[in-house]
Amino acid sequence: MEHDDDVVLAIDLGTGGPKVAYVTLAGDVVDHEHHRVEMTMLPDGGAVEDPEEWWTAVVTAGQELAGRAAVRPERIVAVACTGQWGSTVPVTSSGEAAGPCMLWLDQRGGELAAAQVGGALAVEGYSPRAALEWIRRAGGAPSPEGNDPLGHRLWIQHREPEVFRNTAYFMEPIDFLNLRLTGQVAATHATMTLSWLTDNRNLDRLAYDRTLLKLAGADETKLPPLRPVRSVVGELLPGPAETLGVLPGIPVVTGLPDLHTAGLGAGAVEDFHGHLAISTSAWVGCHTPAKTTSLTHQMATVPSALPGRYVLANNHETGGASMEWMRDHLIAPDDGLTSGTPSLSEVDVVAATVPPGSNGVVFAPWLKGERSPVLDTTMRASFLNVGMSTTRADMARALLEGVAYQLRWMLEMSEKVVGSPLRDLRLIGGGAQSDVWSQVLADVTGRQIHRVHQPLLANVRGAALFAGLVTNRLAVGQLSDRARVDTVFTPDPAAVAVHQAVHAEFLKLNKSQKGLYHRLNG
Repeated sequence: MEHDDDVVLAIDLGTGGPKVAYVTLAGDVVDHEHHRVEMTMLPDGGAVEDPEEWWTAVVTAGQELAGRAAVRPERIVAVACTGQWGSTVPVTSSGEAAGPCMLWLDQRGGELAAAQVGGALAVEGYSPRAALEWIRRAGGAPSPEGNDPLGHRLWIQHREPEVFRNTAYFMEPIDFLNLRLTGQVAATHATMTLSWLTDNRNLDRLAYDRTLLKLAGADETKLPPLRPVRSVVGELLPGPAETLGVLPGIPVVTGLPDLHTAGLGAGAVEDFHGHLAISTSAWVGCHTPAKTTSLTHQMATVPSALPGRYVLANNHETGGASMEWMRDHLIAPDDGLTSGTPSLSEVDVVAATVPPGSNGVVFAPWLKGERSPVLDTTMRASFLNVGMSTTRADMARALLEGVAYQLRWMLEMSEKVVGSPLRDLRLIGGGAQSDVWSQVLADVTGRQIHRVHQPLLANVRGAALFAGLVTNRLAVGQLSDRARVDTVFTPDPAAVAVHQAVHAEFLKLNKSQKGLYHRLNG
């Protein structure tokens, strides 16, 4: 193809820190770097990161790539940013962070958000009139639990007045990175989706909806101006270009959330062609031809990267983060591991020694509550049916299976919400690097799972392909062939039978444990 050798500098700002990569428009990752950024968990339900650490990590990674010279600078034709969303960076008029980023895990604004979207006659946390307007116009609604931009803005306004005074704009992380790269303050319907302030029935109307602004109590002067979803924010400034080792003046395309780039990077671009992600969080996605919403299950189809199409949005807060938690807090060297701080692959080896069903142990993976398909931030994780003979290997296997049970629950509910089965399920994310976890997912869902080549890098691939669309180097019809499947995991009938029985019990846990966790954590 004419532009297959062109390269995009792709930046994926995950919750665990940025990945920076050189990606060809053929979908090949030529070289990449990842630098860890740690989140800070606060005792009052807060979860924050320092945006300056993001930028330092991006620059360091870019310099390391440039130093290896795997790609000549003149081959790099664009810069594209993707990553976490539903997070909030307060930004000064000079383009600096006015305070830490409130992450999508941050629940401190819950009381304020509940008061804003609810009321005396609230149903499922929402005023009926407000819910109707949000669904009709935006296709979804802010969370009454405070763990999204509405709750973040209200928290900063009412609890951090000095930060609020210094804030010129509330921005999503990827829009903040684009500001650093271009000097331009900009957002799109896609990056602002989880603020639910745009009328998503008409994506050509580049304005915030006045009715939704009023319902959310949002000040439009503190929101970034909107650009078309598929457009160029600006040219790469000389300063960032020099530090990243690329040529100045190349286009920087509009930011795109990781959900959107995941679908592109997985090759799941046709309607109801599904993808599953086990990243820090976990989700189920697909493109759809129409807008639909389920507030009850916290799912909605939102503006996609593709013209005239929508993409399904949902989230489980602690997918891959569950495995990291187990490694860091429960697994110890006397399991036969090779180091005092085991790698995730070493934990994987331990889990593989246990048969399907984890010898009866069940893990409920709600370390930071639930979002989809049930919204409840008071829920917490638990190991159930633990006995005297239970080993840490049983618990490691149960954790993999628990996240898979959650994904099956989300998958089946997603199909009900969009009104269609999801086909040819593509698996991406750090968790997808595990053969054990991938097979567990196939056995739990009872479906073939198609793991994408380099699953950890699906988002940088998707960001690069998006840049190809924006710069007219690629057409939509060329995208699906640019993500290869490396392994197909087929369900084992014996394991499927075991998991079918356990999953039926798993679905009862939320209701049976709900009262306990509300009393402990409410």
